[in-house]
Amino acid sequence: MEITKAEFVVSNTDVKKCPKTHLPEFAFIGRSNVGKSSLINMLCGKKDLALTSSKPGKTQLINHFLINDAWYLVDLPGYGYAKVARSSREQWEEFISYYLLERKNLVCVFVLIDSRIPIQPVDAQFMKWLGENEIPFCILFTKTDKLTKNELNKNLNEYHTRMMGLWEEMPDNFISSAEKKTGRAEILGYVEENIRLYNQHLQK
Repeated sequence: MEITKAEFVVSNTDVKKCPKTHLPEFAFIGRSNVGKSSLINMLCGKKDLALTSSKPGKTQLINHFLINDAWYLVDLPGYGYAKVARSSREQWEEFISYYLLERKNLVCVFVLIDSRIPIQPVDAQFMKWLGENEIPFCILFTKTDKLTKNELNKNLNEYHTRMMGLWEEMPDNFISSAEKKTGRAEILGYVEENIRLYNQHLQK
């Protein structure tokens, strides 16, 4: 897939105000400061499509971007640590959960994981919740350019071992680097294939 058009559509905290469409959606989410905005910009080939910040918890809204007039990329607020009031975090968690549970055209959730650190309880809990609610997801390891090949393989193997203690099989997963554009073709190819399957299902 080649992205030739990517435009911001709407930001909100109300699922009812999300675009009224049958176009497939792919959501991106992860712990604060995992590199989500940089990755989205890299995938779409635009430096400032999604706002980046060194301050954790910058994304506080559900952000919809229309890609190639054919599908939506959805930037979701990060979970975990953020310098915000507890009441605000709880509000975010509520509307994020509502979006994930109620958005009928949501095809897949990309859960972003910092490849440099061990699996965190909040990541495991979130993926467990997705599985329990039968929400399709895959894992997207970020910032892989910050590690040597041996360090990356070691961390991925440890992650695989931990995940196999929670799941019968390892979820689909990708390695990526916003800086090096690693994984771009594979991720967009995965999106393209799932769009094809989604559209086939609609036609039945």
